[in-house]
This record gives sequence, structure tokens and C-alpha cells, in this order.
Amino acid sequence: MKELKIAQRLDQLQTENAFEVLAEVKRLTAEGRHIISFAIGEPDFDTPENIKAAGIRAIAENQTHYSPAGGIPQLKQAIASYIKDTRQISVGPPNIVVTPGAKPIILYSLLACVNPGDEVIYPNPGFPIYQSAIGFIGAKGIPLPIREDLGFSFDPDEFKARVTPRTRMVILNSPHNPTGGVLRTEALEAVVEAANKYDLWVLSDEIYSRIIYEEPFKSIASIPGMVERTIIIDGFSKTYAMTGWRIGYGVMPAQLAHWVTRIQINNESCVSTFTQFAATEALIGSQDGADAIVREFARRRKMMVEELNRVPGIKCPVPAGTFYVYPNVTGACRRLGLKDSKELQRRLLYGGNVAVLAGSAFGSRNDEQEYIRLSYATSEENIREGIHRIKKVLQG
Repeated sequence: MKELKIAQRLDQLQTENAFEVLAEVKRLTAEGRHIISFAIGEPDFDTPENIKAAGIRAIAENQTHYSPAGGIPQLKQAIASYIKDTRQISVGPPNIVVTPGAKPIILYSLLACVNPGDEVIYPNPGFPIYQSAIGFIGAKGIPLPIREDLGFSFDPDEFKARVTPRTRMVILNSPHNPTGGVLRTEALEAVVEAANKYDLWVLSDEIYSRIIYEEPFKSIASIPGMVERTIIIDGFSKTYAMTGWRIGYGVMPAQLAHWVTRIQINNESCVSTFTQFAATEALIGSQDGADAIVREFARRRKMMVEELNRVPGIKCPVPAGTFYVYPNVTGACRRLGLKDSKELQRRLLYGGNVAVLAGSAFGSRNDEQEYIRLSYATSEENIREGIHRIKKVLQG
């Protein structure tokens, strides 16, 4: 077959390993194997009833036509009010861009703020789309180590050493995927200092801001002087179990929102209208469903951490947020004579019928330690049985 001529920029475009593992889990399941999956980051709950009813009602009322490109006024006002209440910052509808899922704001922000050759600091390990999107637009990604001994935050001195006159943007994610860590105050302060000194943009991915346990959520945008240079990413998929609805948003200075909306017009025109009415209900309606989801995650977190820490070769810190754990499996790899967590991922899937994600799915290693990510967005029964299977594999 003749080799296709494709654009060179596609060489920089990476993928999200969770979906590749999901496809393999589906293939093995179709062959008759019973796989317990901790791999995908999707709540196993249904969307709360009041939100579903609002979406159905919107369709019945023929809210099925184009909407304004940046979002319907009702939803933008609801988002602005929610952000004011939760971040204590003054924003309005002109600061909001509604997108099909939260993920587009990553690429749109980079396209709007970063030129080819500029440097962008991003968390490592981290959500793989950060690195992928940075490379795709022709910028240079600078990985910032997220360290277990710092509660899965970063060392302010290591951050400062990575800032140069070529730095254009810093990407933050707190609570953090894949580790469940929350950034420490001194880490945020280091970013604030650098942002003011070098006139940097901060892209703050706050998609897990409602799924946080012991301590209140802190946004860098709430620090004086930062709302003018911060782009907040948030959405509905995680908190409200709305992954399939595909709706998220960005909060940013109004002038930037104008250009991000223009990018959206060029790309997908707008978000489906009835989905936006459902999302409006999610914010202004009863929060009982969302609160119940977070309480259930808290129970599962406790169970998963306790069960994993009973497995020889695994050390599992308690995550401060999200619905992930990021256990250190260096000992487990050594017990089985495995080179790294990628080999452990394969051993668990094909030898134990358990799907996890290797630490390498989220970036390069910062040291000699090995990690895997497990999602506890699954039932208590699956958590117990899945970890029992992991223990059996590690015991040979």
C-alpha cells in the first residue's frame, strides 16, 4: 500500500492510554474473560435525575438548534455565579466559554496564548493531553516533577529552575490526575511570583475541584492579581457523572474569551443546546446527587487505600482528591522481576484479569520509583475482588 502523505505535526500528537486499555478490556471481555477495570477515569454513577430531566425537557421544548458559540446566556450566568461562590473572584458571562467537554480548553488556550517555540511547563506525571497538545502546536514542553514525598505536589525550587524568558505558560492540575494530590500553598506562591515576574499565563485544570476530601479547594485564580492571567478549566463530567454529555468550560479574561470563542467557531460551532440546559440545572438545581457521589468516593477511597496497603510490594498514599490512587509499586515490580510498571500493567491484565494504568501512561519517570494508577470509580465489590486478584499475581 502506498504510504499516505500526512502533516508532520501529527508526529507530535499523542494519545490517552486509558482509552487504549479500555479498548483492550472490551476485546478480552468479548472473548469471555471477566476483567475488573480500574483504568478509565469515569464515574460509575448515573447522571442525577434532575439533570437528566432538564435535558429531556429541553429536547421536548425543541432546544435542538444552534446556540451562541460561547454558550447559552443562562449557563454562562450560572457558571459565573458558581465561580464567584467557589473561587471568590469577580467574573461574568463575558469571561466564560462553554465547550464540548473540558478538554478543548487545553488546546484552545495553547493556540490562543502560546507561539511555536515558546516553553510551557506542565506537571509530570500528568494528564497526557497536556504534553500532546503542547507539542502539537509547536511549543516546547518542560516537565515539572510531581513528587510523592511532597504529597504529590512540586518543589518550588525545581519549578523556579524551569522558568526562563522563553516560558509562556504554566499548566497546573489540582486536585491532580493521576496522583490525587493537591498543590501546596508554597507551590502556588512560587507560580504566582514567576507569573508576575515573567508575565506568564497559568492554565489551571480544576476539573476535580469538587471531589476533594479533608481540606477546602484552593484555586490559584483566587490569589490577588492572578484572575487576570489565569485560565480555569472545569466541567460537569466528573462531579455530575456527565461524561457522555460532553460539556465543560473555561473561565478567563474577557478579551481572551473572545478569541477562544472564535477558535471554537472554526472548530465545532457550539455545544449541543439541550446539553447546556442540562448543565445549567446541574449548577443551579439540587446538589444532592453530586454530594452523594462525592461521599461514596470517600468511602471507596478509604477501602482501596487500606486494601492496597495490605498487598506486599505496594505502598499506597491517601489521595487528597479525585477518584484515583497512585500507589508506589517499585517493590512489586522487583518481586516479579519486572522492568517497570508497564510490564506490571500487562502482567495484571493478562495474568490476573485486572486493568490498571502504568505510571508511564502519564509521563516519564522522575526517579527510580514505579507507580500505577487505579480508579476507584467502581463498586466496592469490584475493588475488593480486583485487589484480591492483584495480590494473587504478586504472590505468584
